[in-house]
This record gives sequence, structure tokens and C-alpha cells, in this order.
Amino acid sequence: MSSTAYFATGCFWGAERRFWQMDGVIETSVGYMGGVRPNPSYEQVCTGVTGHAEMVKVVFDPAKVSYQRLLEEFWTMHDPTSLNQQGGDIGTQYRSAIFTTDEEQMQTALASKSDYQTALDAQGLDQICTEILSADGVPYYEAEEYHQKYLQKNPNGYDCHSSTGVPYPRKVAQS
Repeated sequence: MSSTAYFATGCFWGAERRFWQMDGVIETSVGYMGGVRPNPSYEQVCTGVTGHAEMVKVVFDPAKVSYQRLLEEFWTMHDPTSLNQQGGDIGTQYRSAIFTTDEEQMQTALASKSDYQTALDAQGLDQICTEILSADGVPYYEAEEYHQKYLQKNPNGYDCHSSTGVPYPRKVAQS
């Protein structure tokens, strides 16, 4: 049994590679979500008029990797405090977003955001501006073929990801 998750962390090329390298991830693709135009092209998304975010679709085996673990990777692979920008990539398509596929994912995502915000607060960093929305009724449009597994095809290709440098907090069991 597999589950699906959707994450936006800025440019989708590097994020896709980070997810596809994780044990328990079955499949990844890149595409667009959260906009108003059906079947947008990359060029249209880049203009900002469609309102879509560059998204990574992650199909995973929850028996091998938890949604929580995917979220921990998500929070630390980009700067979720940067509004509509990651490094030199600027525009609404580079926003930070999570689209959840059920109520359990929604609650886990919200709790993980709170946990990560606490870690950021301890370092004096800004507030998280990540959108956390339901994927219900929000179409995912797969990006053009040349974007799929881009960094597998182009190992030295562009991989812009900012980071806060703050690790996701590990919970320690009470003894």
C-alpha cells in the first residue's frame, strides 16, 4: 500500500532528488499545483499569472518511511520563512507549500510546522510562511518531461535550495 505527498520548496529539481534518494520513496515526479489555469506550461507558471507552485509529488511506502520523516526532510531542505523566494529564485511559483491528501497528513503537517517553528524561534529566525492546504479538489499537473528527474539527467545541473541551517528537532523519549 502506498501513500502520496505533495511538497513545494522552491525549484523542484533539487527537492525531487532529495526525495527520490530516501529509502521508502517509491516514485517522484515534478509538476504544478495551487493555481488557476488548467494544464499550465512551465513558461506560463514562471510568469506568475497561473498562481501555481513548483511541486514534487512523492509516492511512498508508509511501512518504510513515515510521512513525518518526509516532513522533516521538507522543513530542512529549504527556507520555509522566505516568502515566494528561495535563494535567487523569486516568484510565487517558488513558494513553500504542502498539500495534504487526508486529515492525518494535515494534522501531522501542522504539528511538524509548530515543532520546526519552535526550533527556528530558539535561533531567533523568522516565522514560517509555508502554506499547508488540502489537496482535495486541487489538481496536480505533471511538468514537462525535460523537468522529470532533471538532476539525474543533468547531475551537475542547477540545484538552488536555501536553508535555515536549523535541524529538525528530535524528540527524546522520557525515561
